[in-house]
Amino acid sequence: MIHFDAITLFPEMFDALTRSGVTRRAFEVGLYELVVWNPRDFSTNAYRSIDDRPYGGGPGMVMMAEPLEKALKAARQRQRSSGVREPKVVYFTPQGRLLDHELVVELSREEGLILLAGRYEGVDERVVVRHAQYEVSIGDYVLSGGELPAMVMMDALVRQIPGVLGDAESVAQESFVHGLLDCQHYTRPEVYEGIPVPAVLLSGNHAEIERWRMKQALGRTWSRRPELLARLKLSSEQQLLLEEYKHDAQKQEAARAT
Repeated sequence: MIHFDAITLFPEMFDALTRSGVTRRAFEVGLYELVVWNPRDFSTNAYRSIDDRPYGGGPGMVMMAEPLEKALKAARQRQRSSGVREPKVVYFTPQGRLLDHELVVELSREEGLILLAGRYEGVDERVVVRHAQYEVSIGDYVLSGGELPAMVMMDALVRQIPGVLGDAESVAQESFVHGLLDCQHYTRPEVYEGIPVPAVLLSGNHAEIERWRMKQALGRTWSRRPELLARLKLSSEQQLLLEEYKHDAQKQEAARAT
């Protein structure tokens, strides 16, 4: 089980995880836990203020340190009371480490995570310095807040929990697990709008099917995300399959040109 606590001004957004799909089923059977905390509940003034103007001027507002620290303290105490020895705090920011499969696997080994979802221009940097063990980004763009990145990360982490997907091979065969994009998939009917399923997938020859799938994964990664392929040390068999894919692609291109 992974324990999640989310610090957010919009707790209702996380209902999308606990009420839908795979993450709902995993939540209902107790494979992970989620508790949300609104920093407004920890504000000390009558207006429940949680933000103020930035020092030095400039547009927007910055989330104040005190309500956030009190919320973090409550979340940390709750996790420790549940048996988590040292929960880690994750702050979501475009300046953070890019969320990729390697980081997902790393974080999935944690007993408990406290997810800090900022808003406005961000949070007082002193909160990040004092509390965050991880700063995470889901891409080079700006969102309205950290809730969506937190939910994306939770979805990816929950899928790593044994028993969530039912079939252990489902996790092992997904994109990025081996550093490659996934191959294409087909289901009934065998021919749709004049396009047939590749014959090898109907052959029943499992060795040939696995060879085809590896060839397609290598080829797709080469054509769509070559920077991923550059990081890998391919076996001689994988290199051969990739060359076959490139040769097939050249033949198809030449056929289309005639």
